[in-house]
Amino acid sequence: METPTLFICLYIICLSVFGLSTAADTLSSGQSMKDGDKLVSTGQSFELGFFSPGNSKNRNFFWVANRDKPLTDSHGFLTFSHDGDLVLVNQSKSVVWSSNLSRVVKNPVAQLLDTGNLVLRENSSLNSDDYRWQGFDHPSDTLLPGMKLGWDVKIGFERCLTSWKSKDDPSPGDYTFRLNINGLPRFELFGIQYNGSSMASNPVIKPLFFYGENQMYLLYEVSKSEFIIRLLTNHTGWLQLYVASTRSNAWNIMYSIPNDKCDAYGACGANGICRINRDPICDCLKGFVPKSPEQWDLLNWTGGCTRRIPINCTKEEGFLKLANVKIPDLLEFWLNNNMSLEECEAECLKNCSCTAYANSDVRGVSGCLLWFGSLLDVKEYKEDNYGQALYIRLPKSELDFVHNSAKKKRMVIAILMSAIAALFLSATVYCHQIQNRIIKSKGSKIKEEDVDLPLFDLATIVNAMNGFSEDSLIGAGGFGPVYKGNLFTGQEVAVKRLSRDSRQGLEEFENETILIAKLQHRILVGLLGCCMERDERILVYEYMQNKSLDYFIFDSEKCLLLDWEKRFDITIGIARGLLYLHHDSRLQVIHRDLKASNILLDGSLSPRISDFGLARIFAGDEKEVKTRRIIGTSGYMSPKYAFDGKFSVKSDIFSFGMLLLEIVSGKRNRGFCHPSHQHSLLGHAWLLWSANRATEVIDGCLYDLVEPQVQRCIHIGLLCVQKFANDRPAMSSIVAMLGNESASLPRPKQPGFIMERSSMDSSAISKHEELHSINAVSMTTLDGR
Repeated sequence: METPTLFICLYIICLSVFGLSTAADTLSSGQSMKDGDKLVSTGQSFELGFFSPGNSKNRNFFWVANRDKPLTDSHGFLTFSHDGDLVLVNQSKSVVWSSNLSRVVKNPVAQLLDTGNLVLRENSSLNSDDYRWQGFDHPSDTLLPGMKLGWDVKIGFERCLTSWKSKDDPSPGDYTFRLNINGLPRFELFGIQYNGSSMASNPVIKPLFFYGENQMYLLYEVSKSEFIIRLLTNHTGWLQLYVASTRSNAWNIMYSIPNDKCDAYGACGANGICRINRDPICDCLKGFVPKSPEQWDLLNWTGGCTRRIPINCTKEEGFLKLANVKIPDLLEFWLNNNMSLEECEAECLKNCSCTAYANSDVRGVSGCLLWFGSLLDVKEYKEDNYGQALYIRLPKSELDFVHNSAKKKRMVIAILMSAIAALFLSATVYCHQIQNRIIKSKGSKIKEEDVDLPLFDLATIVNAMNGFSEDSLIGAGGFGPVYKGNLFTGQEVAVKRLSRDSRQGLEEFENETILIAKLQHRILVGLLGCCMERDERILVYEYMQNKSLDYFIFDSEKCLLLDWEKRFDITIGIARGLLYLHHDSRLQVIHRDLKASNILLDGSLSPRISDFGLARIFAGDEKEVKTRRIIGTSGYMSPKYAFDGKFSVKSDIFSFGMLLLEIVSGKRNRGFCHPSHQHSLLGHAWLLWSANRATEVIDGCLYDLVEPQVQRCIHIGLLCVQKFANDRPAMSSIVAMLGNESASLPRPKQPGFIMERSSMDSSAISKHEELHSINAVSMTTLDGR
């Protein structure tokens, strides 16, 4: 047998990478494990065995026993000592690792549980929780659900995570993630304080912090059983939360620390504060000035700040409240858990060296924490519900200066706002006149009275988009490239810039600008303004953090993040948005390009209908319009529009039905392939419905579905895609059907386009080839009104 590489250790690994195994989950007294043997948990989730790091590219290791003493050959084995210890011995029978029990176990059994925990107990208590030793008490670099990170204070026992030395060397590395209980309990990763609640908004995990007299620890629970999670301290110093489904072998990073420049320890030096939303990110605390102004001018903040006016321990001193911050590092501090905040303030004033105070309880209930000397590693959180309030000691003159400055600032802002409003009004009128002349000179059909939007100047847009750099580019479409940037106010925006070589873009720009300016609904993407300076045509939108619906539902991994409850909420939202367009807005609007990529998702995964470049306004007496240019996205166009050029509100209903089937199935209609027939996704769903097997179309990513509700959505989807427009329900009826599960539904008739294009008559393909968009990108047609 070939001699293995340097490290051969024990590992626990997710079996989804390799498939099922029939190995046992226990090792009993008298038995042993050698290289090639393994234990497998009952539920086929975890595996214990030997490995060599150089031959383990596709494995995810959770626990390594002999990190400090690797075996140097393949002749070691795992067995029990005569005292019942679980031991790893080398070829010469020397013990290189032991469970190191405090008392003798006469009839030991080691078992690998489905939690990933390797436990040792008496054979007589095999099904109990009476463990004599467990691997969860000795973590390496990874925290699994149910593992404790923290202290058993009574016996002085700590559980912490220590990184590997390198990606191929599992010996203890340079980075440790632990609970520091000196003073105020806090989590630290290589000096960076970490608030365990910052992962609390994640939909997959639930962090729990236990704070008692004898025990203080953090553990995570999985909020959805179809996921596996692990918290890793990696060899480069990152703390990363990984998530995978129980059916997949791919891990996704859902959270990382540090996740911004302010996570670097002491980034702004002593008495500085880091604000990630500011430029530059570092500033001195109120009442302090840079210690080395010339260094700060060069964005070197390590020198920190010093007081503008020293404190002199008089009654004229007070405190300035700083909200939503990560409190300073506990370099010199004093703690009393029984004081009120008022008592804490008085205690700080008694001590001439006290520089700041705060609640020691993160909930702000009670407790007093005092700082002496410099305040280091203060960070302001972006979110209002994060961090704590810090009270900084300042001389009265500084407090008066701060308060007077704030008052003057408010007065100046009020005066400036009045002046700006007047200037803006004049400038807007002037710009409208100038831009209207420019637009008319280029043959544009936008009229001054059509646009009721803020007008951004080009310099502002260029600055916000970092000069339209490649780093800011987030997408592209028929209109042109799309960029992400930040306005001077800090607001994140998405900018669509008309390509100079776009044949249809000017018309789409005009159509979208006019329409969205006249439409207001929370389900429609917000248009913040536009720019029509020089040859540029630019639309400025609110930025949607979670991209678009197709980014999730058509991806085998990301689909797991959209459970059925969220998909149903998205469906309801889209339906209400269309109801507004068709019936409730002051204009009747036909979108004409409703598809998954045009449904954007905000930070809470709520939908926003976007891309109105192809939309058409209907007059009050119009029911159906015919066009000679049929442009849209293949797979979503209704038969009547695709073949005859006739469109109406029922064209959008067809697109909505198709989108609903894609949301349920997680499959694209266009390009759908099934081994037993040539039908599209639409035809496949119809076949299954007709055979009373509709649930077989449901996305395999959906584990928590409410089956009657999903079946109802399939039913509604098929009603929407019926071949003849008159058979399709109105949007008001669809919203009612989705919201009322007791309402009876009519039986759907056969849909249109149930076959893929490959099975259509070749002459028909040739005749109508121009109707289909080859790549799922919208093309544009002029409104024609």
